[in-house]
Amino acid sequence: MATDTQNSQKNGDTPERTDTICTNHNSLANAIRALSMDAVQAAKSGHPGLPMGAADIATVLFTRFIKLDPKKPNWPDRDRFILSAGHGSMLLYSCLHLLGYEDMTIEELKNFRQFGAKTAGHPEYGHATGIETTTGPLGQGIGNAVGMAIAERLLATRFGDDIVDHYTYVLCGDGDLMEGISHEAISLAGHLKLSKLIVLFDDNNISIDGPLDLTESGDQLARFKAAGWNASRIDGHDPEAIANEIAAAKLNSGPSLIACKTIIGFGAPNKQGTSGVHGAPLGEAEIAAARKQLGWDHEPFEIPSGIRDAWRLGGLKSAKASRSWQERLEGLDADTRAEFERRTRGDLPASFAGAIEAYKQELADNPPTIATRKSSQAALTVINAIVPETIAGSADLTGSNNTNTVDTLPITPDDFSGRFIHYGIREHAMAAAMNGMALHGGLIPYSGGFLIFADYCRPSIRLAALMNLRVIHVLTHDSIGLGEDGPTHQPVEHLASLRAIPNLNVFRPADATETAECWQLALESKNTPSVIALTRQDLKPARLDFSARNLCALGAYEVRGANDEAVVTLFASGSEVELAIEAKAMLDKAGKPTRVVSVPCFELFAQQSAEYRKSIIGSAGVHIGIEAAIRMGWDQIIGSDAIFIGMSTFGASAPYKELYQHFGITAQAVVDAAISQLEK
Repeated sequence: MATDTQNSQKNGDTPERTDTICTNHNSLANAIRALSMDAVQAAKSGHPGLPMGAADIATVLFTRFIKLDPKKPNWPDRDRFILSAGHGSMLLYSCLHLLGYEDMTIEELKNFRQFGAKTAGHPEYGHATGIETTTGPLGQGIGNAVGMAIAERLLATRFGDDIVDHYTYVLCGDGDLMEGISHEAISLAGHLKLSKLIVLFDDNNISIDGPLDLTESGDQLARFKAAGWNASRIDGHDPEAIANEIAAAKLNSGPSLIACKTIIGFGAPNKQGTSGVHGAPLGEAEIAAARKQLGWDHEPFEIPSGIRDAWRLGGLKSAKASRSWQERLEGLDADTRAEFERRTRGDLPASFAGAIEAYKQELADNPPTIATRKSSQAALTVINAIVPETIAGSADLTGSNNTNTVDTLPITPDDFSGRFIHYGIREHAMAAAMNGMALHGGLIPYSGGFLIFADYCRPSIRLAALMNLRVIHVLTHDSIGLGEDGPTHQPVEHLASLRAIPNLNVFRPADATETAECWQLALESKNTPSVIALTRQDLKPARLDFSARNLCALGAYEVRGANDEAVVTLFASGSEVELAIEAKAMLDKAGKPTRVVSVPCFELFAQQSAEYRKSIIGSAGVHIGIEAAIRMGWDQIIGSDAIFIGMSTFGASAPYKELYQHFGITAQAVVDAAISQLEK
């Protein structure tokens, strides 16, 4: 049934038009509708339904509530707005243009979805200011928002409410709430009582296939309430109802869901309320009819000055708050201000590199034989003591991942002074929340899981790589070396799968020294996420001599040279470097000079000069790659004609040494393969 607000426009009441500043809500909202349908039509593709249906929600939110400053778009204490339903990107682009963000010009709107435009089909972080995250894969935005809300509370606890005090707003659709990641994220947010997280649900009962009741019969409000949220439903086309509910939500003691009942494609008389308006241009005839219905008789992309001025005032409403915040920041003591600004820039403490170098010297003096997951914890003990912005966590595997240290006390719903998040068994939400924390700024998130469960994190890892975020995934139990848990938990294809993602560094260190170096590289990589794959089983030290240089930064390097000209070169990563060193000793003894190359990071090796790569690959007649995983990716280093010792099937349940023997990943197998090749 149509509401009074809907009827006022359906009956042809002309929204207020004046050369003075417009105060009529309908006119401000119709500016979003007009820009959105015009841009989608010009692009001949896009999604006009959500921007037209949610325009009232966005108008109230941006002109009355959200704290932002288009002149200082990266103001650290701004509110964050996440369009989780990223297909409705023209809603965001229209608002940013109307609010006065300088890089969101009318020309950018006219170039919607065109190559090189800031106005991509789905919002992309870094393309324009005001875009807080890349959305499109549904549910991810909600997960990011949970991370941003966590970051706000953590930093407010550290620096005080005078410096950190802002809200995170989300606009989502039915699709976001159907995705499994939303269930995990909603549960985590409710548990942590994230009271400054407000989700506005564009509740329009339409999906691509048609009416929502084709696929959904659940009660979203009951679901959110059960997870510890405040939840309510309002008319999403009634500006005062929207405003009143947002104001009430800001007073709640936990996160809030506001289900805004809307009509998708509001204003398009023949298509509104149907799936036909979701993901295709309206067409010239329907746009003309919509202009008449909405009382909008302006040319495409034309915004009357009175309406534009009203929106610009909405963009300026927090300018005074921005200036006051700057004054408070400048009033901090010098050390606190310097620390806040350092974290905001994303710089590491000046003492970081020296601390890692000193730790490496300790390892060279007393090289340990331990699993690299324990080496990681030892490195983190050094790191977390001097890098206070690291935020640790684990997906209910803390004792296995070893991601906690003495400096990372637990974060609880009522105490955010800690630095360790118990994510529970929520890998999807954990990875998305980590992205949100990194996007927020001021923190460096890392978390732990099993490598096999990288599949649950993969969508967020990919988005972190796309957005150039510094997030670090500690993924342990990295091969059949985990033993008895069997093939359900033994990753064989996962290293190759992760290495296939552009702009992701996949580290697989061979010992404690390499682990420390990999951590250093991950933390120093401001624009690249990292995976650190670690063993369950103990490993002998591969590096016995101290080097101030970070050799893992080369991606691959010679860890054992040959006394004479090498006839065999063994390339290995992680736990198999130990095996390669053992095989080298056997081959040397047999009169076959052999060198060993440790390959902790394919991606960094590929970035080295051609001359360096050639020198490391060398001219030995026999190349053998060794990794307890599938061969995919190794040929770029060892060559397609080389020998590979690894996995080609799934694993099995048995003690790990028996598994290595069964699958032929042994020093003797390497020796036999090398000699056989040499004798051909």
